[in-house]
Amino acid sequence: MIHIGKPAPSFENVLAYQKGQKDFIKVKLADYKGKWLVFFFYPRDFTFICPTELKGFAKQAADFKKLNAEVLACSTDSEWSHKNWFERDLGDVDYPILADTTQKISRDYDVLNEDDGSSERGTFIIDPDGMMKYALISAGSVGRSVKETLRVLEALQTGERCPMEWGPGIATLGKA
Repeated sequence: MIHIGKPAPSFENVLAYQKGQKDFIKVKLADYKGKWLVFFFYPRDFTFICPTELKGFAKQAADFKKLNAEVLACSTDSEWSHKNWFERDLGDVDYPILADTTQKISRDYDVLNEDDGSSERGTFIIDPDGMMKYALISAGSVGRSVKETLRVLEALQTGERCPMEWGPGIATLGKA
């Protein structure tokens, strides 16, 4: 179960597709130590809403980099499915996409749809020490907001209490 302020569920040596890599890569949560991680799950390759989100995160890559954050995606589809879909339809997406074929990561992050074996839409922000700072799980029929994810990341990085609709340049409410 996910608990804010506690260590994020770990994973090791999970096969992933990443544009530009000759072979599939192996990814572990520890690879992101020292950086913020925006880790999101999506239901399936070759669907309707998912590519809009994957492309949206890719378009904001420079903004995540400025915030010392990496982006990592995950679905229960295989690395071969990822490779086929991304090379065919998602050429601009260059962050790793985990192949959670065992469904263990999706289960550990409480996003597994037990009825069909897919992942629900889950967005998690993990701090540089591996602590869970933000978790949002939503219906598969509604795409998430990359701008909101960036806003929350920036708010978390202030280390302060941030009011509703807080954004850079808006006063915080003091130390958390």
